[in-house]
Amino acid sequence: MEPPAGDPGATAVLAVSGADAVMAAPIDQANAGHDPALPAWEPSQAPAVTPAEASSGARTPSTWEAPATSAPQLLPPLGPTTPDTSGALPSTPAVTATSGATPADAARPRVLKQASEEAVAWIKTLASAAVYATLIVTFGFQVARVEGQSMAPTLTDQDRLIVNKLVYQLGEPRRGDIVMLYYPVNPDKSFVKRVIAEEGDEVRIVDGRVFVNDVPLRDDYVPEEFRSHEDWGPQRIDEGYYFVMGDHRNNSSDSRHWGLVPKKYIIGKVQVRWWPLPAARIFD
Repeated sequence: MEPPAGDPGATAVLAVSGADAVMAAPIDQANAGHDPALPAWEPSQAPAVTPAEASSGARTPSTWEAPATSAPQLLPPLGPTTPDTSGALPSTPAVTATSGATPADAARPRVLKQASEEAVAWIKTLASAAVYATLIVTFGFQVARVEGQSMAPTLTDQDRLIVNKLVYQLGEPRRGDIVMLYYPVNPDKSFVKRVIAEEGDEVRIVDGRVFVNDVPLRDDYVPEEFRSHEDWGPQRIDEGYYFVMGDHRNNSSDSRHWGLVPKKYIIGKVQVRWWPLPAARIFD
């Protein structure tokens, strides 16, 4: 609503929709004492107030003052405050300290414990296997490899064997057994030979033919081209000793050359040839 023209005592009124009316200072009072060199202040120079600002109280001055050299910057009014008369220091917001631990950190000790337990279990298993292997090798079975052709054609170079060591802990070697033994001249070496005669037997060889107690030895496992033609004996086998020969009679170093073998030098009985696989065989 505009004031009547030419009324010196009129008051400028700014109408705000939905809000209280805001009164402005009388025009004459606002311009009283105004420097003529400066332009007179007019109500239209008042800052505009939006309905939202008027309702929130952000810009609701009771009167408008004429600007000096520039319009003053209006600050939002401070809310009502109540003075603190208790004398207590301002409180500090509580801070809860956290360790920074995550679920993964919490699970790590459990994982480490489980891993250590598994490692201990593996160590026990390997130690047990080593003990069992030692016992088996010492008292049960042993793997051996043939070197040379002295037992051909029954056994040939590089054949792999399983030697039964337990059998002679419970019994005695018998004629025809293929045995692994320590070389009597140098026990650091071991040989594979066939038992020809036991203790108490008498052995003699005539033109390569072997007689045990005057009975020709059945040695059809020896091919004719592998036979020898020497004479040897006769000799009676001492108690606790054995007479051994290689199946390749004309290419074997055996009891004909270095004498009888004491039982304590017989390691065990050749039980199985497991390599090469096509020639695998179990010996009686």
